[in-house]
Amino acid sequence: MRPQKRPIHMLTTWVRRQPPKVKAFLAVVAGMAALVLLRFIVHDHDNLFVAAEAVHSIGISVLIYKLMKEKTCAGLSLKSQELTAIFLAFRLYCSFVMEYDIHTLLDLATLATTLWVIYMIRFKLKSSYMEDKDNFALYYVLVPCLALAVFIHPTTSHNLFNRIFWAFCVYLESVSVLPQLRVMQNTKIVEPFTAHYVFALGIARFLSCAHWVLQVCLRLQARPFYSDFIFFRP
Repeated sequence: MRPQKRPIHMLTTWVRRQPPKVKAFLAVVAGMAALVLLRFIVHDHDNLFVAAEAVHSIGISVLIYKLMKEKTCAGLSLKSQELTAIFLAFRLYCSFVMEYDIHTLLDLATLATTLWVIYMIRFKLKSSYMEDKDNFALYYVLVPCLALAVFIHPTTSHNLFNRIFWAFCVYLESVSVLPQLRVMQNTKIVEPFTAHYVFALGIARFLSCAHWVLQVCLRLQARPFYSDFIFFRP
């Protein structure tokens, strides 16, 4: 007699058999359901941003474990790490001059570990770096993000350059994972540690997005014509 399959296993098997468009639709529905759930169970939405930064730190820790244990950086994108370091550096600067809080400390720790990963890939483990696969041009994201930040940035009492810098790091954060996805596409093979890292980044980006969407909803209800809600934490 065959053992009865668990409902979760049956559900995952069914999802895997669906075409890409159906998977995308199911992902959107699941994301919206998760947003509704977070709306009711999380009272302080700022905790979502803290959780996003914490998950990002966990993802970086997975990379550090991979680099130290396996002594190889195969499958990792140096350019994705460089984009991460850039937006963290800009966000850290903005945190110091605009709002110094726990986010500043989390960003500082994440930036330090990211710089260590960059150092390991560039120098210590350079022989295993797949440079030919990491062929995503950085100006494809840096230039559009900077241009968008110049024209669309928060309208507050802060210095104009600080407002542009903050918008730039917000936009860059949302696309910093693209070079890593390009490497995974080129290699056709995803190592477990790399998959765990990308999964952690996905969770972190979702939590950041959830924080943003919930803040938008709340502030639209309170102040419908508020123009700078999309950039700042409460």
